[in-house]
Amino acid sequence: MLDPKLVRSDPEAVAAQLARRGFTFDVARFTALENERKQVQVDTEQMQAERNSRSKLIGKMKAAGEDTAALMAEIGGLGQKLDQAKQRLGEIQSELDALFSLVPNLPAEDVPFGEDEAGNVEVRRWGTPRTFDFEIQDHVALGAALGMNFEQAVKLTGSRFVTLAGDLARLHRALAQFMLDLHISQHGYTEMYVPYIVNDKSLFGTGQLPKFGEDLFALKGDADWYLIPTAEVPLTNLVRDELLSANDLPRRYVAHTPSFRAEAGAAGRDTRGMIRQHQFDKVELVQIVRAEDSAAALEALTGHAEAVLQALELPYRVMQLCTGDMGFSAAKTYDLEVWLPGQNTYREISSCSNCTDFQARRLQARVRDADGKPQLVHTLNGSGLAVGRTLVALLENHQQADGSIALPLALRPYFQGRAAICVPEGQQGKA
Repeated sequence: MLDPKLVRSDPEAVAAQLARRGFTFDVARFTALENERKQVQVDTEQMQAERNSRSKLIGKMKAAGEDTAALMAEIGGLGQKLDQAKQRLGEIQSELDALFSLVPNLPAEDVPFGEDEAGNVEVRRWGTPRTFDFEIQDHVALGAALGMNFEQAVKLTGSRFVTLAGDLARLHRALAQFMLDLHISQHGYTEMYVPYIVNDKSLFGTGQLPKFGEDLFALKGDADWYLIPTAEVPLTNLVRDELLSANDLPRRYVAHTPSFRAEAGAAGRDTRGMIRQHQFDKVELVQIVRAEDSAAALEALTGHAEAVLQALELPYRVMQLCTGDMGFSAAKTYDLEVWLPGQNTYREISSCSNCTDFQARRLQARVRDADGKPQLVHTLNGSGLAVGRTLVALLENHQQADGSIALPLALRPYFQGRAAICVPEGQQGKA
């Protein structure tokens, strides 16, 4: 949530910054509500002072034996007006809160302007896409012989789900384990096990509610419970309503969880294969830092996600998202896009964002500064990585002519030293 003081000081300037994101801030409505709030606040304070003054006068009159009936009646009428003013003040504040809850974060100054993904800027590349001397297959064709089954999942649940069997299920598990091991041993993260169900307060804190409710899976029977769309939600909410000491920061959390997304705004997109599923696993990175450290923390967190791709020998590029393509809570975002030979293009596999104090204000997550004063923390998050999409990238980039998948060195310890996963006997030629 934006700082109300910042918006009050110059709503037109804030609106101009939000316009860079393609968001129209209703300055007229905000100004009208703010002006009324100020007036009602003044009226309330004046009536409160007047009531206090008359109450003291009544005490003096009673002590002197004077009749206070008329003054008591006046105070009664004043009390009714005061109650009405307080009620209206609460209503105005609720309207302002509702207005602010739908306003995205301000973009950082160095974020490039753009209306959509076409305005994103490439920062760097790593690795060279492989040249194949045989006809390549995409992950769906490769996976069919290895244990990837979409028809089974349709029978069990419906579309945009998958089952994995045998070595393919083992590879999926090994990827998550490898990512956790790397982030814990080399990048200084603390592994967390968190609930896969969260309440509406948690989703408000990280910015999914109220704006993106249609993309969530709500649980029947309890209107306040939802399946998590990402582990960012429970991990970041660990510091909700906390006042941390300087020694508590930075905090680095990592968790492997399933993620559940209705994909309401993605109808018809990526319907083939595992690219866009309702349920997918992800290893999520979250950092809680001081304000002055968040810019450097974003670069570090992005590097931590890159390290996974490098260890898995997967070519990728880093894209800085433009103003029109960033997520609701983000002030600055880097996307990692992995090369997929089956699609002959780069596709997003991680999104790393600095949310500055936007989430912290909703969460009321603070730290004491050097002077002992409470200050909002800064929050960051990123995928390190999306497990399913990493599986897709591995299958397509490390495929062999016989349909087997070569295992990068980093994964071989999870397969007792094996160098590849092969098509099971009897499945050769099936796709």
